[in-house]
Amino acid sequence: MLPPTYPEAAIALQEEISRLVVTEGDPYPSLVAGLDAAYARDGRTVFGAAALLVFPSLEFVEGAWAACEIAFPYIPGLFAFREGPALIEALGRLAHTPDLLIVDGHGIAHPRRCGIASHIGVVTGIPSIGVAKHLLCGAAAEPGSERGSAAPVTEGGATIGCAVRTVTGVHPVYVSVGHRVGLVEAVRLVLALSDGYRLPAPIRAAHALANRVRERGDGL
Repeated sequence: MLPPTYPEAAIALQEEISRLVVTEGDPYPSLVAGLDAAYARDGRTVFGAAALLVFPSLEFVEGAWAACEIAFPYIPGLFAFREGPALIEALGRLAHTPDLLIVDGHGIAHPRRCGIASHIGVVTGIPSIGVAKHLLCGAAAEPGSERGSAAPVTEGGATIGCAVRTVTGVHPVYVSVGHRVGLVEAVRLVLALSDGYRLPAPIRAAHALANRVRERGDGL
């Protein structure tokens, strides 16, 4: 089945996928893949990158990437349909299968409880966590200033994620369940994957790879 190319179909598919999301699980991964994307300057291509690291040492194992023509408009809350195809293709090009995905974006902290981390987790069956720099929906109190402090992200009386301080005195990130991971476990894993920087190491590695590929691709 071809992915939807217009918003109404994408929203309907998100609502279907959201019913398949599992919000419990306590994975103990040995290989963690970070996923991130970069856009060509002409706005016509998205470069998806997957960076595989050993856990808990955070040693880099391998990276893979894919370039896809953008076939979906820029609409907040529907980034899975712009970036997802390239990210899933990049993930499939890894020589090793990860035990956990850390995605630059949201999981269930999303208006339809199906952000890109949940979408990719359900499609691949791999436990996944969303880590975002900004909230898409809901509200969060400011966590304490120390590393490891967390405050719930809530909407409509439900807890949909956590604001997590990964570095003392630095802005928090917003962690949410993607698929097959509980929220407490997701926060624990994100902190274990954060090595002195705001974003976890697997996402930083994927971000760097996506940007390198974009620079090469823009010159083609």
